[in-house]
Amino acid sequence: MLWIKWLHIVFVVSWFAGLFYLPRLFVNHAMVTDAATRAQLTLMEGKLYRFMTPLGILALVFGMWLWLGYGFSGLWLHLKLALVLLLVVYHGYCGHLVRVFAENRNQRSHRFYRIFNEIPVLVLFAVVWLVVMQPS
Repeated sequence: MLWIKWLHIVFVVSWFAGLFYLPRLFVNHAMVTDAATRAQLTLMEGKLYRFMTPLGILALVFGMWLWLGYGFSGLWLHLKLALVLLLVVYHGYCGHLVRVFAENRNQRSHRFYRIFNEIPVLVLFAVVWLVVMQPS
């Protein structure tokens, strides 16, 4: 089971790297005006989203494997799973935003994306606290 735990942590860290960086690209994309930079950011956003999606799926798969293997239970786990669900929704919304930017339909300011960028940071703090402290 230690190998499964190791793989889960590696894929979670990798997925979070994408969840941290993609919204940062949105901030930059919302600020640019020239077509060449917009095209470059569109390309980067699409490639990053396609790269980070399998990482997220593998993080979820190995997390479920751990859950089934160890049989964790308790309030902390329910709260963690709710936060993981929030991350899945956030990830999906990022995919929507990738398409919005690719179609040049963005209507939001860089300030919106700066705030949006902080959501995975807050979720990470909460999830790690829940896993380490396991409050009942």
